[in-house]
Amino acid sequence: MAYVHLSDAKFTEILPNRFRYLAHTERLMMVVIDFNDGPHLQPDPPHAHPHEQVTYVVEGEMYFYMDGVPTRVKAGDIITIPGNVPHCVQLITPHVRAVDVFTPIREDFLPK
Repeated sequence: MAYVHLSDAKFTEILPNRFRYLAHTERLMMVVIDFNDGPHLQPDPPHAHPHEQVTYVVEGEMYFYMDGVPTRVKAGDIITIPGNVPHCVQLITPHVRAVDVFTPIREDFLPK
């Protein structure tokens, strides 16, 4: 069993004003991401990956695009994304915090 205390978390800046920290087991990964750069007039470029993903919106509001279709989501909402489906976000509020869960783990998110 492992613990990640917020006070000890290793934050990675993935883009300006966007940070994440994570924990994982052999087959499951949880990632907390803070978007501090909203709102946006356009969505981020879409991306896809083979991992299944579930996203829980903790704070804020955004449009979540899946296969080019936007859905407005806010704190308390959950999104499920099958592997290899293009998706992206467009922030509505200045800050959004989301929790992403991936299986299998995103090796590309691990420190090198």
